[in-house]
Amino acid sequence: MSESELLQQLKSQDTRERAFRELVSRYSERLYWHIRRTVINHDDTDDVLQNTFIKIYRNIEGFKGESSLFSWMYRIAINESISFLNSKSRRQGLNNTELQQSLVANLHADPYFNGDEAALKLQHAIATLPEKQKTVFNMKYFEALSYEEISEILETSVGALKASYHHAVKKIEQFLSED
Repeated sequence: MSESELLQQLKSQDTRERAFRELVSRYSERLYWHIRRTVINHDDTDDVLQNTFIKIYRNIEGFKGESSLFSWMYRIAINESISFLNSKSRRQGLNNTELQQSLVANLHADPYFNGDEAALKLQHAIATLPEKQKTVFNMKYFEALSYEEISEILETSVGALKASYHHAVKKIEQFLSED
């Protein structure tokens, strides 16, 4: 089923439930990994993913089709992830960088993390980045999205994305060379 057919079924009361199950099946893994790179913890990722799909379900009627359905869902996942982290940092009395470093430090104990020491160092470096640079870096480096795809998702110019990615890479290189 094409994305446009799926969207038509999502907007129809008669086919919404079945179409939504298809949507979840089709996109949950990609959204999971995007959210996971942002919130780091597996259990938190599951919570944010669930909230993302709830928001998608509740707001599908308002989707105007100005971007692809996946881009729209991706934006929701990004916003839900950032909101979750902001809320968590406030509850714990930490700033966002301190929270990110704390989450990365706990990766050793996460049974769902199977990276080596180099992967942990990279996660520590990414955690030091400002939110936009972190998002752009994750989308480009880990998800291999083109600048055009990222531009559609983040509603930002390709030039600004290239600059963000370049700055992120330089900061990561600097962090890793100092370590």
